[in-house]
Amino acid sequence: MLELLTATGLALAAGLNAWIPLVLLGALDRFTGLVELPPAWSWLANEWVLLILLVLLVVEFLADKVPGLDTVNDVVQTVVRPTAGGIAFGSGLGASTVAVTDPETFFATQQWVPIAVGVVLALLVHLLKAGARPILNAATAGVAAPIASTAEDAGSVLIVVAAVLAPILVLLAIAAAIAATVWLVRRRRRRRSARTRPEPDASA
Repeated sequence: MLELLTATGLALAAGLNAWIPLVLLGALDRFTGLVELPPAWSWLANEWVLLILLVLLVVEFLADKVPGLDTVNDVVQTVVRPTAGGIAFGSGLGASTVAVTDPETFFATQQWVPIAVGVVLALLVHLLKAGARPILNAATAGVAAPIASTAEDAGSVLIVVAAVLAPILVLLAIAAAIAATVWLVRRRRRRRSARTRPEPDASA
């Protein structure tokens, strides 16, 4: 149960920022005893991989703070974040090496399922984030972009830390994601209703 919550938390964090969970997982494995990655994912702790992930993290960190550019970044990340979520979920569940090195066994033994679950979880969070950002930008003339982005990055870090140290707290992240989804759906319905509502007759 705790292992599943850890994997879920890592995937959710990837939906907010693709690189934060991967960087933290690799760094915690390499420099601390808090995480021991399974053999299939030990490459995340390689110093060159960590350096590349860190550079990509900095690029996304900056791009996501600029109104307009953040929307473009979200389009690009539609592929990247779910992929990172699949990797994070798979590593969190301790996927075996065969799931990565032997495609035939990978599909025959259904070891692709954890990765697919991670992809879906990260994609759902990403779509929520990408859907909410234009609304916030429009409502605040772009002022909210860096604030919202910083909050999302901080949330991603906190979810990873919780997933590693206290997986039960991931339930709070799940509840927050559900609440945010309800808010976004209601907000979109209100905007759609406002567009279709007939304007009052000025001549009356």
